[in-house]
Amino acid sequence: MRSQDKRRIATLAAYAIVLHLLERMIPTPIPWLRLGLANIITLLALIIYGLRAALFISLIRVLLGSLFIGTFLGPGFILSLGGALTSTFAMAGGNLLGERVFSPMGLSLIGAYSHVLTQLFLAYLIFIRQFEAILWVAPFLLTLGLLTGLLNGLICIKVLQEIKG
Repeated sequence: MRSQDKRRIATLAAYAIVLHLLERMIPTPIPWLRLGLANIITLLALIIYGLRAALFISLIRVLLGSLFIGTFLGPGFILSLGGALTSTFAMAGGNLLGERVFSPMGLSLIGAYSHVLTQLFLAYLIFIRQFEAILWVAPFLLTLGLLTGLLNGLICIKVLQEIKG
């Protein structure tokens, strides 16, 4: 990888951290509910630079973001890390199939749903242990995942169009 690409990936990681931190300032009805705007950066990195860069950005964002916010190794960190890793791998799997199968919008939706499903699984496995509670909240979170996946996918498409100019 060229040093110019390394600098660009580091810059993308910084953007992801800033988006992650800014998003925490947006009031939400549920404290851990987020739009996942930093995932736009992960998706861009995946499309432009590949899985390795996207994983680097996801890990750096979650680790440094949690250190800055004060949630490192707490429940939010565990849910965020699990969601970030599985969504990055899921989007990479979709990306391997090519643009004819999954557009950036499709990849974003894959990422959003895998993120939500992973967080529900981890919440059940580690914290809640009440399957009925997970089933009760799942439709709401999956609907939100659809909306944020569409929004993030649309933003990603617009950014890619600007880059390709």
